[in-house]
Amino acid sequence: MRVIEFLDKSTVRYEVSEHAPAFTAQQMAAAEHERGRYVAKPVIIKADDKRIMCVLSACCKIDFGRLKSQLGAGSVELADETEIGKIFDDCELGAEPPFGNLYDLPTVMDKALEKDDHLTFQAGTHEKAIRMSMEDYRKLVEPKVLEFSYHMTS
Repeated sequence: MRVIEFLDKSTVRYEVSEHAPAFTAQQMAAAEHERGRYVAKPVIIKADDKRIMCVLSACCKIDFGRLKSQLGAGSVELADETEIGKIFDDCELGAEPPFGNLYDLPTVMDKALEKDDHLTFQAGTHEKAIRMSMEDYRKLVEPKVLEFSYHMTS
């Protein structure tokens, strides 16, 4: 996995855990006994045909109107799964880590994550998670911080 190799080379502290297969960020939060706000899910979008990784909490959704405005884009839409599979060729579909920089994607992180001390995310498979400090994540990825999410109601 590209992300684990990258983390090993960076010398930051992180933990890898294994859990039952989880196919959504919320399922992974439950499997890891972690609150959804600490689970980072990457969502790949196309803004005027440019692919961008958006990182937000598992318990949130993207406000596309707000994101479009903040990016100064004419259009914003989800990338399709075929494109995502080609970009993340070392990952299981839906288990991409929130490291756009490893895949030549600019990364924007939702402001709601900014205040958290750590984050947990899929490690490229549906059975592995990585937990690391927010400070180290921000240092390694250097995401642009925008406000583009809203909390899902159950």
